Amino acid sequence: MKKLMLGNEAVARGVYEAGGKVVSSYPGTPSTEITEFLSKYDNIYSEWAPNEKVALEVAIGASIGGRRSFCAMKHVGLNVAADPLFTASYTGINAGLVIGVADDPGMHSSQNEQDSRHYAMSSKIPMVEPSDSQECIDYVKAAYQLSEKFDTPVLLRMSTRIAHSQSIVETRKPLDLPLKEYNKDPAKYVMMPGYAKLKHPMVEKRTKALREYAETSALNQVILNKGADVGVICAGTTYTYAREALGDKVSYLKLGLIHPMPVKLIQDFASKMSKVYVIEELDDFIETHCLKIGVQVIGKELFGWIGEFSQKLIAEKILSVTPKTYAFQENVPVRPPVMCAGCPHRGLFYTLQKLKLTVFGDIGCYTLGAQAPLSAIDTTVCMGASISGLHGFNTARGEESASKSVCVIGDSTFIHSGVTGLIDIAYNKGISTVIILDNSITGMTGHQQNPTTGYTIKGDPTAAVSLEKLCAAVGINRVRVCDPYDLKETMDAVKEEIAVAEPSVIISRRPCALLKYVKHKAPLKIDVDKCRGCKACLKLGCPAISVPDGKAQIDNTLCVGCGLCADLCPFDAIVE
Repeated sequence: MKKLMLGNEAVARGVYEAGGKVVSSYPGTPSTEITEFLSKYDNIYSEWAPNEKVALEVAIGASIGGRRSFCAMKHVGLNVAADPLFTASYTGINAGLVIGVADDPGMHSSQNEQDSRHYAMSSKIPMVEPSDSQECIDYVKAAYQLSEKFDTPVLLRMSTRIAHSQSIVETRKPLDLPLKEYNKDPAKYVMMPGYAKLKHPMVEKRTKALREYAETSALNQVILNKGADVGVICAGTTYTYAREALGDKVSYLKLGLIHPMPVKLIQDFASKMSKVYVIEELDDFIETHCLKIGVQVIGKELFGWIGEFSQKLIAEKILSVTPKTYAFQENVPVRPPVMCAGCPHRGLFYTLQKLKLTVFGDIGCYTLGAQAPLSAIDTTVCMGASISGLHGFNTARGEESASKSVCVIGDSTFIHSGVTGLIDIAYNKGISTVIILDNSITGMTGHQQNPTTGYTIKGDPTAAVSLEKLCAAVGINRVRVCDPYDLKETMDAVKEEIAVAEPSVIISRRPCALLKYVKHKAPLKIDVDKCRGCKACLKLGCPAISVPDGKAQIDNTLCVGCGLCADLCPFDAIVE
């Protein structure tokens, strides 16, 4: 059956058709939908793990147990999963193991632009990279075959554009694979030094065999166009861009197996060309390989190292023409991301900004608290770094610093990697104040369940982690809850906790305003006779409030009646 399918949905379909049975992931844009689509297949076990390291370890265990397994993450999530990744390269697999990693060139929703291909090279694990939705299905299935043929995990590299674009696919029936037998084999799976030393030569031998396989693999395609003696070597997204921009004016070497890359195939292709371009987003991964094997190419000197490419860019660089483009006649206003109207984090950030505290931030939609007018966050590094970073900051600067600083971290992020930082504070007698922003869901990536919500990925009731009990269990004696819609209660909580010379946790608790079960109050409105146009209400940065003609105005299609603006208005001009 043919249908239009999102790239991430096609990856899920590939796992299903390949007979995958166990899936464990952590949500992260642009990879999130893969596991969400997988959760709709009743014959596949799927779960949200607390973090990417745990997810990969679950998938490794399922593979050893005899079932084809899969896990997905975004590029920075692979940093978290790197520990088991490198060792799984040594152990190999039992049933096939595929690891989906989605890179984010252009940083649409990420804190950096790292190139995951380096992980494939460093861990000595093969990587495949599809360029459309059909290839997402086909390459997943091919990855499982590679995994079992060469006794290795296989990385599937996605990118934002492939993950979130749609194209036609042809679906097929899934394989019905029996459970593979598990045999106790310490020499294979126990990576203590004595066994690991014996495995490394086997990994190098496997890489050599994979490189030879790459010379003839159908994953790598040579497309020679008549009269076209200019060659382009590319993969994934850049192949799609190049085909649209250059058509049959050039010939192509499309690399689907991006690591390890072939040698003779590239050399033979280049020998037929008068000039060869390498088009690749982010780092010079393919280019470096070409130069290493004696193939002169034009790459980063022309295309650069930063951001996404486009059809227009490629046409300009190679053909020296600017394709005709179309734009809106009027100027479209810039619309930067903001916290939603009624966001439970807004009242807390207003409080922190008013107190002029140094705030260590974390990864989540609440990172938007760094933007004006709230401007409440000083740092954001990676998942969980707010707590550890604050501890280091206060350790360096002393007790007075601890009375003027806090950190903020979401409930899902706290479970992901924040709890270890809190243990560090308690164990090492720190005196920092940690604020957990508990909005009862994983907000930034689209309302996924997490271990604090009490529901699984399939919506089934399950055990819910109590943040209060968890914080107490690791040694925090001062744990309190406040409602961020209550500015006085929030202000009192923060003032009191930063004043004490011991570690404390404030749980700022109110559900995300976008959750379907949340019942909102009626929208507020402006009493224009009372409004003086002082703009105090704008200090909250609420998108429902504007001052178009000297008087405040509330958009009743956005306002959820949270009441924060009414608390700030000195003239009681905001009413129910």
